[in-house]
Amino acid sequence: MPTIAVLSMKGGVGKSTITLGLASVAWERGQHALVVDLDPQANATMGLDVLAPVFTTNDVLADARPGIAADAVTGTGWAAHIKVIAAERALEHRNVNEGRHSALRLRTTLASLPRSYDLVVIDCPPSLGELTRNALSAADLAVVVTEPGYFALHGAAQALEAVEVIRGTTNPGLRTAAIVINRARPHLAEQQVRITELREAYGDLVSPSVLPERTSVPQAQGAGIPIHAWHSPGAREISNLFEDLYDEILPGLKMGPK
Repeated sequence: MPTIAVLSMKGGVGKSTITLGLASVAWERGQHALVVDLDPQANATMGLDVLAPVFTTNDVLADARPGIAADAVTGTGWAAHIKVIAAERALEHRNVNEGRHSALRLRTTLASLPRSYDLVVIDCPPSLGELTRNALSAADLAVVVTEPGYFALHGAAQALEAVEVIRGTTNPGLRTAAIVINRARPHLAEQQVRITELREAYGDLVSPSVLPERTSVPQAQGAGIPIHAWHSPGAREISNLFEDLYDEILPGLKMGPK
């Protein structure tokens, strides 16, 4: 059951878009996926067509007992094989240290999940607070999301440093799977410069799947459906790139639906 933490040190780069895109590939392939929304903005939750969750990640972290995460899993509007532990605004109160082993609360609760999921994706808030530390402490893989803008290199460096901090403390098995460039506009010379900078700095760690800015992405999210279910040329383009990214990060899950 591979667990991926999707993170960025800067807001507005489309981190939830990457989370939902990976979940959309699982949806398309009939694989069982669980999204854990740790961002108080709850964009991933809303994109999964969940508007009034009864239990949330706020409740899970407040309790933090083994087994409590399984009780908070809820269905989504996507399909029966895509589940979520939803977020809510009150989750902001959990972004502070709550004492000894505070960063391990999520890992403790997820450890007793049924082993029926092919994939768990954790959507982090855009900061290195306690919520992101919990996500990284519970994850096997980290996916860093950035835009090809002026602060891209700095933001990616901060996120990678955060991963190394967690590797050196609570989760030595954690590794960075990829740096994903999102919302690219390849015709802009400035963006090409920033993409080149990222590739020169981090080499093969930068995913070849550069995701362009397409209106189909917010349209599908607003409709509460997977990008694979949105029928437009832009959606097909983005869906294919998410397929490539998924297979790059999780080569062992290339098989078809169960």
